[in-house]
Amino acid sequence: MIELLSKPIVDLLGAFGSGHVPTGGPADVLRASSRTLDTVQRIGQTAVSELATTWSGPAAAAAVDLAEEAHGSATRLARHGDEMAVIIDRACEKVQAGVVELQSIVQSFTSIAVSSAPVLLTPPGQTMIIAAAVEHLQRALAVVARVRAELAVHAGEMTALASPPPVPEPPGAPPAATVPTAATAATATDPSNRFLRNFAQSVSVPSLPDPQTYASTSTAAAVSDRDMSTFAPQRESAAVGARGRGVEVALPDGTVAVAPNEQAAGAVRSALSQQGVPYVWGGTEPGRGLDCSGLTQWAYGEQGVQLPRLAQEQDIGTQVSEDELMPGDLAVWDGHVAMVIGNGQFVEAGDPVQVSAIRTTNSGMGFQGFYRPTA
Repeated sequence: MIELLSKPIVDLLGAFGSGHVPTGGPADVLRASSRTLDTVQRIGQTAVSELATTWSGPAAAAAVDLAEEAHGSATRLARHGDEMAVIIDRACEKVQAGVVELQSIVQSFTSIAVSSAPVLLTPPGQTMIIAAAVEHLQRALAVVARVRAELAVHAGEMTALASPPPVPEPPGAPPAATVPTAATAATATDPSNRFLRNFAQSVSVPSLPDPQTYASTSTAAAVSDRDMSTFAPQRESAAVGARGRGVEVALPDGTVAVAPNEQAAGAVRSALSQQGVPYVWGGTEPGRGLDCSGLTQWAYGEQGVQLPRLAQEQDIGTQVSEDELMPGDLAVWDGHVAMVIGNGQFVEAGDPVQVSAIRTTNSGMGFQGFYRPTA
């Protein structure tokens, strides 16, 4: 019975992955490539300086200009690789922290079950252990939701870095359209690029089941017996095509929405990182307790956009219609506020902070409309 009740949490832990990347993984490859580029840039800079003392004239000036452009490109590429490596490290740290939390939850439930063994065969004992299983499963699901939202933030950061800085064409190179595709194929098969694509996919896991369903089913089915990295997000291609511009945001359900600007996209990522945080009236502490306006005010504040404290006063910026909604827009009522994230959803401080379908009703409150704070 104990194994059956603990199986959903154990399965969550098994599907979570370890977050550990072996030596020589993508982050190490990126950093090694960056150091090589740094070395090449320094050698080239020295060579150009020596050349400038022995060669003069228009051709020499053109050669020096081209060399300096190449050096600048090498520096930008090295910095680009370092930034990607840092994001990978941070994402792995988030997964590792989640694994520790899930292990603690499993141990907590096991300890309760073992200490209650003498009464588990009695009706009160069975009621108690089922209630404990449901409570621990809810805690585990909150951990998974939070880590998934954190990974969505990092996936968005990686998406923004997916295109490398431009590299100057060598003298006499054919037009871009006629350049052979071997370089493109090499890029597509590079380990760090494969990791980037898999990492962007890793934020999508199946919809998490209701804890009561887990407790009541005799089979206690697993959330998934596959690693989180095997689930690929689907893009809101229609929205991307319709907007034609903007900043992509990876959503918890695996889709990718397009925000009007980086501030709105960052606010959505920040708000999603608080999924599972308890609702606290008047709460303004991320990770501990937030109310509805505290969540939106903090999320936008992280992007340098200041919102009023009260929900009904956050109707700032440009009012938009429902068919114009984009991630970061706010739905404002007389006493409540929620943030649109895309794909017909918004994130709000319910109890706990969670994603729900867009609506215009809320416990009889007057709906003031949708607003875009950054427009």
